[in-house]
Amino acid sequence: MSASVSVTPPIPSSAPPVSLEGLPDIELTQDACPRRARQQLDLILLAIEALDLGGSEAILIVAEELDLQEIIKNRVHLWQIRSTNPLRKFSQRRPLKQVEAKSLVAIICYIARRLTVVIRQLLLVEQQLKDKGLPPEQNFRLAEYLLRFRSHFRQRMNPRRAGVMAYSEDEKLNALALQLLEQLLFCTGTAGAQRLWVSLFDGEV
Repeated sequence: MSASVSVTPPIPSSAPPVSLEGLPDIELTQDACPRRARQQLDLILLAIEALDLGGSEAILIVAEELDLQEIIKNRVHLWQIRSTNPLRKFSQRRPLKQVEAKSLVAIICYIARRLTVVIRQLLLVEQQLKDKGLPPEQNFRLAEYLLRFRSHFRQRMNPRRAGVMAYSEDEKLNALALQLLEQLLFCTGTAGAQRLWVSLFDGEV
């Protein structure tokens, strides 16, 4: 007597990577992140690239370390995700999905924690120079960061966009670069990822 046994293949787990736990879903139209979130995430990553000469490569390495390679698959996919920033020269019309945005938040906070000492030092130096009425160019490391940020911004952003025109002067771009440093420091604290994630949607939902 023979009997046939039907084996049902296991259903693949849809559980998110551990690195994304604690980042709640936000009620959004068609799961598309708003303009502000797309823009802010790309600019923060731009600041990381200005801080670290290997920042672009580090983003992909950290994505693998955090088990996010199924979401951020490769360099081209990362570029497509970041190009959802409407200020970019080659802006993509594709939506930025929440899981992609969460992945960028996790990566940003992971790298920011690695760069905590550098970030704190630059912000301290900037405050000391400001108190003395001296320009940031008086400190080599701070001046180097600001120069790289301005260069990255002008190379990658569309100068015809009103949001980019607002930063036509070096002083305004420097102020943006310093503001982003403060956000990166914000990411290094307790529950930094959760706080950054929620801040992306303030006033949007």
